[in-house]
Order: sequence, then C-alpha cells, then structure tokens
Amino acid sequence: MLKIWGRKNSINVQKVLWACGELALPIDRIDAGMAFGVNNTPEYKAMNPNGLVPLMNDGGFLLWESHAIVRYLARQHGLGSLCPADAQTAADADRWMEWFSTTLWLNLRPVFWNLVRTAPEKRDMPLVESSLKLLTANFQTVDAWLANRDYMAGAAFSMGDIPMGVSAFRWYNMDIVRPSLKNLDAWYARLCARPAFKEHAMLPLT
Repeated sequence: MLKIWGRKNSINVQKVLWACGELALPIDRIDAGMAFGVNNTPEYKAMNPNGLVPLMNDGGFLLWESHAIVRYLARQHGLGSLCPADAQTAADADRWMEWFSTTLWLNLRPVFWNLVRTAPEKRDMPLVESSLKLLTANFQTVDAWLANRDYMAGAAFSMGDIPMGVSAFRWYNMDIVRPSLKNLDAWYARLCARPAFKEHAMLPLT
C-alpha cells in the first residue's frame, strides 16, 4: 500500500490523491503540513529534505514533488491511460504539467493565498489585482486550447489534466470576477463528473 504524507486541503497533495483515485490505488495517508506539523521533524526531513508535502513511500521508494509522483504513478499503474502510450500525446500532457508550474501557479498562488488564507486586513490587494489579470489571461489561453479537444492532451483524460484541474477548482470557487470561458467551462464540467475529482479535489477552500 502506498503511504502518502500530506493534508487534504493542499493543492499539491490533492494532485497525488486524485491520481491515486483515478488508478484505484489503496493508500495510507498521513496528515502532515501546516497545522499538522510532522513535515518539520528530523524524521520527515530525512525522507524529504525540503520539508514539504506531499511525500510518497512506495515499498521503500521515497519520492517527493507532486508532479514527479503523479508521473511515476501514471507510468507504473496507468500506462496507456493516465500516462498516454503515444509519446507525443504523453509529451502534450507533460507540457501542461510544466506550464502549471512555470506559469499558472505563479499567478494563482498570490490570489489564492491572499483571498483564502490571509485575514482581510492583511491582504495585499494590489498584488491580488495584478495577479488576477495574469491568471485570467492564463485561463483564456487554456480556453482557446480546449476549443478542439475534450481534455488537455486530446480526446482522453490524462495526467496533464490533474494540475490544471485542481487549479481550475480554485478558479471557479474563489470570490473573484471571472469571464465567460465556454470551452474551459465544458472541460471543468467533465472533470466534476469524475468520482476521484469529486472525492479529492472538490473540497472546501481553506
């Protein structure tokens, strides 16, 4: 059984849990991070020197970094499905995982942290406003990409939809003004119909 350290409300932990749900993998999840602590202990840092979540233990194989874990699980247990068998389709999924890290998350994070995890009197609203403009442009890019495909890498759900999906949940559930993006809306509705997404990603924002 896979052992996963991380709190359920972490966007990075949710990626891994969602992947496990899609692959029907049994897991033993241990609360860690923020109020739960654990991740700052010497024992934990011996496994993950960054002291962050998630952390996976697969029969003694320790792995951290959420996208690395999702890719590992997809290759090990979902080759041909969660990890597309075709090299170009897999690369297509991979690129959107990278784009989340290099582009989307840089703009989503300040909006989310200020509006969800920061007291109103301490919020940096100029940063929220500037980041939200960039974030909106990011999701407009995704909307245009989805004009001729059902999922990020084509006709089928893949690992490329996971980081984008957990970010989209925040986009649709934060108290922000959003433009109408019909392709993004349709894709998000398809994700919301997936049981593993409902279980692991559609949680109250905290």
